[in-house]
Amino acid sequence: MRVCLVYDCLFPHTVGGAERWYRNLGERLAADGHEVTYLTLRQWDRGVDPGVEGVDVKVVGPRMALYAEGGRRRILPPLVFGAGVLWHLLGHGRRYDVVHTASFPYFSLLAAAVTRPLHRFRIVVDWHEVWSRSYWRDYLGGVGGAVGAFVQRLCARVPQRAFCFSRLHAGRLRDEGLRGEPTILTGEYAGSLERPEPAPARPVVVFAGRHIPEKRVPALIPALARARERVPELRGEVFGDGPERDEVLAAIERDGLTGVVEAPGFVEHARVHAAMRTALCMVLPSSREGYGLVVVESAARATPSVVVAGADNAATELVDEGENGFVARSAAPDDLADAIVRVHEAGPALREATADWFDRNSERLSLEHSLQTVLTAYRG
Repeated sequence: MRVCLVYDCLFPHTVGGAERWYRNLGERLAADGHEVTYLTLRQWDRGVDPGVEGVDVKVVGPRMALYAEGGRRRILPPLVFGAGVLWHLLGHGRRYDVVHTASFPYFSLLAAAVTRPLHRFRIVVDWHEVWSRSYWRDYLGGVGGAVGAFVQRLCARVPQRAFCFSRLHAGRLRDEGLRGEPTILTGEYAGSLERPEPAPARPVVVFAGRHIPEKRVPALIPALARARERVPELRGEVFGDGPERDEVLAAIERDGLTGVVEAPGFVEHARVHAAMRTALCMVLPSSREGYGLVVVESAARATPSVVVAGADNAATELVDEGENGFVARSAAPDDLADAIVRVHEAGPALREATADWFDRNSERLSLEHSLQTVLTAYRG
């Protein structure tokens, strides 16, 4: 089967859950003998192999800064990427049986919709997130938010086979006017599915991800300071980078946690995974998550997670209270600290319970489980 994957980012040149999903999907499809093309923006130097084995990576737009100074997505890159996808599909769409695109950044999906009548490929769309009207307004203001919400609704009404990664966003997509029923893909995890053997926990709280506003990474620092009032030996390791990194570093100094909280930026994946395996817990303070793969990655190492309740946070669907972690009431320092201390008080029993949780759920959480559903959709 000839498959065209469409996303403006490519792992590991940019880091995020969607990037890893498309990278893993492309490599797995290619390994199974499918002909895979990946359309993206350039994120590496000219002449450098982007490094996706068996996948033909095609650049349809130049290297561009995706985020503005405040950490919000810029408007121009989605327009440029959409135009590049449109141009490519106009000339080469007949080569593909399936065009599989992320819904965001929207204009690439509209490009596929416009060119499909010429080439009759199937359109498969991943809706990692469906934003509410209020979130659009907060993100882009009154006028910009109204335009963004309109474009999202227009994309939802394109004839497509739709996939979501949570019940939250599947319900929102129905409300946006999707024709048909979205399929929920429960698995993105590409590692071992064996029950993990719990390692003794260090008194260390770990975060791993981008430092962007919706991740609320700075909120972890005062929460850790509060938690240390009850568990003085607690420390922190904050991996990743982004526009809020300076705020994280400032919070470490302000709260007197220099030497207690490390923030080394992006590091090798092996280091993150090793830290996660022996961490007391992984904390994800996000206000908005379409899935929350890092919760599964933590559980795969028998490490419980702390996530935060919120209207836009689908990561809470991956935490069963007291089994593989806890859901904090908010990202306020006291609420986050309470959840971290609860993990500490639960002790080794919670790590055993987390290992059992992963063992029970690993098959449905696996990339392979989702891949079989996707391949069925490709065949129509």
